[in-house]
Amino acid sequence: MVTKINTRVVIVRHGLSTYNSQQRIQGRCDESTLTDQGLEQANILGQTISKANFAAIYCSPLQRAKLTAEIIQSKLEKTLPLNISELLMEIDLPLWEGLQKAEVKQKYPEEYAKWKAQPDKFSMTVTKDGQTVEHFPVLALGKQAIEFWQEVLAKHQGETILVVAHNGINRALLTSALGMNPARYQHIQQSNCAVNVLNFTTGWGGAVQLESLNQTVHLGEVAPTPREGQRGLRLLLVRHGETDWNRETRFQGQIDVPLNDNGRLQSQRATSLLENVPIDFAITSSMLRPKETAEIILHKHPQVNLQLEPQLKEINHGLWEGKLEAEIADDYAAELETWRSHPELVQMPEGENLQDVWSRAIAAWNKIVAQVEIRDDRLTTGLVVAHDAVNKVILCHLMGLTPADFWKIKQGNGAVSIIDYPRGQEGICVLQSVNITSHLSGSIFDQTAAGAL
Repeated sequence: MVTKINTRVVIVRHGLSTYNSQQRIQGRCDESTLTDQGLEQANILGQTISKANFAAIYCSPLQRAKLTAEIIQSKLEKTLPLNISELLMEIDLPLWEGLQKAEVKQKYPEEYAKWKAQPDKFSMTVTKDGQTVEHFPVLALGKQAIEFWQEVLAKHQGETILVVAHNGINRALLTSALGMNPARYQHIQQSNCAVNVLNFTTGWGGAVQLESLNQTVHLGEVAPTPREGQRGLRLLLVRHGETDWNRETRFQGQIDVPLNDNGRLQSQRATSLLENVPIDFAITSSMLRPKETAEIILHKHPQVNLQLEPQLKEINHGLWEGKLEAEIADDYAAELETWRSHPELVQMPEGENLQDVWSRAIAAWNKIVAQVEIRDDRLTTGLVVAHDAVNKVILCHLMGLTPADFWKIKQGNGAVSIIDYPRGQEGICVLQSVNITSHLSGSIFDQTAAGAL
């Protein structure tokens, strides 16, 4: 359980580049630079994070990332030099660089299919030092990301740092830090000038928490706008607004605690965030606090009927429910310490364990995905409102993690996560964003209550 942030890392991708706009593969080619839109994105991002107390800035040497970093650097209230790191170079795709994606699909159909479906097994035959070798781009990038973490985290204990890099290396930084399999490389989105936040409790190898993934609200986007004719399924996973018990660090579990005034305000702000997002259906945990959150959000979508799903109820804490964390520490000290460090091992007294929650929550999620009728003319979007523990296990599942990784995921009250299934029930899901909370405070950092579940 992440109780104390030692090193906070803000990871951003460069602004829109010329090759991005031309749908060309960039890799380590340095011919691509920022477009006018990319320059504007970098300026907006710089203004958004200008007050953050960064101790250092690291960036890739490639010009599209370096220029983005320089623009951000110029906006910061604190003067900092740029640390150029070769370990932040983009993924190496030498046979594809400069080609349009359509050309790659046509010239390398089998390789491109493997790149999308099995990136960890995707390889290129290249010449290196006069020898023909098999190059595995994603696996090599993962090793590069780990080397960056090992080098940089040791230098910045107790500090906040900014990393400005690229789509591929950012994915590798995130997946390696969180312990995700490289096979999940294509499962996470990195938009131009989006913000990710990782919290480390120690250096490399210690506990880590994904505070947020791919925030783009500062750029005027909740999530990437669906392309014309894009089909599939998009699910908006929301945690309920704050309750008094969240604020008090009192374990609520399946006790039906209502939202407090701040929780209703958070729900209203989530309503504003999602106001212009088409919503086709809505499902909520049957408990009062998520149900009220969903009803507030749906004020702007009166045509949508709200369905109740009991399997999305919060974890049953048994005899811990209604108690403050300090009270549980007095009566169940050993169990609480295990809950903080190895949550997968804890059986709540007269309650559930994490595997119980995992089994029912994932079953409910899979049922939602399987039962949705995908529209032929546009993306089908659903709202799902649940709880901290439930949302965490769903996101762990989608990231290929286990109950032991429960504390790696942050879910703030009123936070929004966005998951796409581009091929509907078939194929992989894509995490577009995780734990968006900027609509609640205006900050890229989650400032919601850190109370008990």
